[in-house]
Amino acid sequence: MKKILISIISICVMLPLFTAHSVSADSFTVAAKSAIAIDADSGKILYAQNATDSSTQIASVTKLITAYLVYQKIDEGKLSWDTKVPISTYAYDLTLNSAASNVKMTKGEKISVKDLMNALMLPSANSAAVALAEQIAGSEPKFVDLMRAQLKTWGISDAKIYNASGLPNSLLGKNIYPNSATTDVNTMSAEDVAIVSYHLLKDYPQILDITKQSQMTFDKDGSSKATMNTTNQMLKGFAQYRSGVDGLKTGSTGYQINCFAATTYQNGFRIITVILEADSPATDNSTTFNLTNLLMNHIYGSWTTDTLVSKGKVYKDFTKFNVIDGKQKTVKLVAKKDITPVVPKAEDGTANSKNLTVTTDKKTSASTTAAVKKGTTLVTIRTSLKDSLGYIPGASQAEFPLIAADTVDRATPIVVIWNHFVKFVNEKL
Repeated sequence: MKKILISIISICVMLPLFTAHSVSADSFTVAAKSAIAIDADSGKILYAQNATDSSTQIASVTKLITAYLVYQKIDEGKLSWDTKVPISTYAYDLTLNSAASNVKMTKGEKISVKDLMNALMLPSANSAAVALAEQIAGSEPKFVDLMRAQLKTWGISDAKIYNASGLPNSLLGKNIYPNSATTDVNTMSAEDVAIVSYHLLKDYPQILDITKQSQMTFDKDGSSKATMNTTNQMLKGFAQYRSGVDGLKTGSTGYQINCFAATTYQNGFRIITVILEADSPATDNSTTFNLTNLLMNHIYGSWTTDTLVSKGKVYKDFTKFNVIDGKQKTVKLVAKKDITPVVPKAEDGTANSKNLTVTTDKKTSASTTAAVKKGTTLVTIRTSLKDSLGYIPGASQAEFPLIAADTVDRATPIVVIWNHFVKFVNEKL
């Protein structure tokens, strides 16, 4: 009886400790109106806090959409990095507005698309957003229509976008979007900002070549030459520096930065984090970056990768691919990159893959016709994780290619004819 009583007392003493640990693990919050973190590769949601509230202001985070459309038009051949863009009176006047972040420009000068893009992403130049919008669409309102249409293709329907810069209408005077109010501001949910960032990194990862820079020169050979500094204080040289962070965009709904869509690569996988309307942003702009650092710590402390196959190695369930009319009947398959889906961490820190589903886009009986070039993707491995967080709209899995390990040349014409004759006989006679 005494031993039983001691055991009960021990359990009662220990229970609060276990309970406290559980609450601590599940009660992580960000001191902001909205926040989200996703796996940049698959779109898997790793953390969400009021993430679908579309009333949150995004300010200059808007420029991620503007940047996407610039890359898109360049990709379509409708714009060039070397294109010289005239700076309209509207864009120039913004450079004189002390309430709007900008780079100084010489009136009447034309600036290259490349310089305007750099200015857009580093010091968050609002005049650069206007100039790019006018160059692409003829006017900012017409560009806003393109922005809204692009968002709809991604399934985003509840965002309110009125301009290309993210400035409140109250600062734009007569240049506001037709039929909008002077009180209107750009708003989106944290999840929608994550969707924009996801597609930007998927389609145009070269954006990181800009956003990873702490400093760049603007208009190097022109009369507006200046040194531009980034607004991202998590890059090297700042007090909030974090190794692995290389983008993306800050935003200020007042005079302090309180929004930040960030990305970092750590522990073998890249994440995107979004924090909107941080509580009580500090005058030194450190608050949002400190919150992002805490969120990143939480994600990498809670999630890891499960290595199914290393780059260049054979996947055990699909080792070879059938080749028709080749000098060899099969070709070995190897992983093009490490196959490492993101999964939760177990209590001991290892990968918990019990809810991970792994499939392939083809059956092992599938075949291709020679010739097959080394490095050609023949099979795609798909991984999906089922949990309460799910994936961002438009995403449902991670994809990893299996490629041909060798080249398989086409057999001689006589062999090809014989192979087809044998096949005909076996199937038809």
